Amino acid sequence: MRAPLQQIETSGELPRSADTVVIGGGIVGVFAAYHLARRGMKVALVEKGFVGAEQSSRNWGWCRQQNRDARELPMAMRSLDLWERFAAETGQDTGFRRCGLLYLSNDEAELAGWARWRDFAKTAGVTTHMLDGAAASERGRATERAWKGGVFSPTDGTADPSRAAPAVARAILERGGSVHQNCAARGIETEGGRLSAVITERGTIRTKAAVMAGGAWASSFCHQFGFRFPQASVRSSILSVSPGAAGLPDALHTARISSTRRGDGGYTLAISGRGRVDVTPQQLRFSSQFLPMFLKRWRSLAPGGLQGMRSGHETLRHWPLDQPTPMERMRILDPIPDRATIRLTYARALELLPDLRKTKISAAWAGYIDSTPDGVPAIGEIATLPGFFLAAGFSGHGFGIGPGAGHLVADLVTGSEPIVDPTSYDPRRFDASAWGKVADF
Repeated sequence: MRAPLQQIETSGELPRSADTVVIGGGIVGVFAAYHLARRGMKVALVEKGFVGAEQSSRNWGWCRQQNRDARELPMAMRSLDLWERFAAETGQDTGFRRCGLLYLSNDEAELAGWARWRDFAKTAGVTTHMLDGAAASERGRATERAWKGGVFSPTDGTADPSRAAPAVARAILERGGSVHQNCAARGIETEGGRLSAVITERGTIRTKAAVMAGGAWASSFCHQFGFRFPQASVRSSILSVSPGAAGLPDALHTARISSTRRGDGGYTLAISGRGRVDVTPQQLRFSSQFLPMFLKRWRSLAPGGLQGMRSGHETLRHWPLDQPTPMERMRILDPIPDRATIRLTYARALELLPDLRKTKISAAWAGYIDSTPDGVPAIGEIATLPGFFLAAGFSGHGFGIGPGAGHLVADLVTGSEPIVDPTSYDPRRFDASAWGKVADF
């Protein structure tokens, strides 16, 4: 079964012009469009499939500061406030709540790493509590085992991946923007060296600014006009179980399994970092730049198959703009989950959280997590194409920081004071070196 997702009614006729066109209806794209519409901009969002149907509905739903890389922490902090502000401003329900995140461990080195992060986080004003053995075992009593220690981050929380992006899309419409599903962006037009239009399967939208927030499709789209964006995807498999378990933490991470309470009372279960690498032409092209990340995380990855080739999201082929593109042939990236991972995840979950034996698997799915070589997103204007902004490569972190990322995009498009320092996200950093610092978390 596919990941659960709310369906929404969106705009009909495509506008002939817009102040900004946002390409991609995932969480980053919808928040970028929302913040632009909120400022009175005429914004059109085009999505080749359904809003939120790819990775934005296939993740855990965590909205965290805890264990963020230093480059992402400011955006994570601002995003938590923006999740709350969005609900207050619009009345739309994304399922966001500050339930706190619990980390448990029996590994001294892991606990020491969390303690170092706690010390760093204090300098940024983030509250996080290291737990001793007694406190960790009490908070983790649903595991029915003793723990050496842990972390509890009380101001962090979760949102509902099945309804968050659709909720933001409804808010865009309420603010006068347009949202177009089943409308793939095929390419762009330029005049005088800068962007002048976005070409879609339904027609052309004249505009002076466009935002590429197409997730795993971003690099292949940029390749069409000669911009080199190093990006590679990993296939991650995840499952959900029915309601019935009681007394479990709302959000729990351990080295063996992670669980998140869903809005329906069930739980999402996953093994952190585990994934399959499906070979694609794009992965081969950028393999040298991803070598540092692979060397750091190879223990969690395993060889995949040919699903990535068949999906077409990492093609190096150039496509004509007057014919259907790979995005129209694959409206929604819906890869087959790795059955071995699903079995292992469920077995580990039942072992760690015995009350889950009262539940049954309700769904299992996979998604492609797109990454940059350093694990930090690329957000910024493309220097060689004024008017074209990139917001992609969120490396599995995009859902939680989506509100802040969308706000930053709107800041850059409108020339406003950035909500956070954009330097660490500048796409130009990939021109300098393939051996940048890989994100710690």
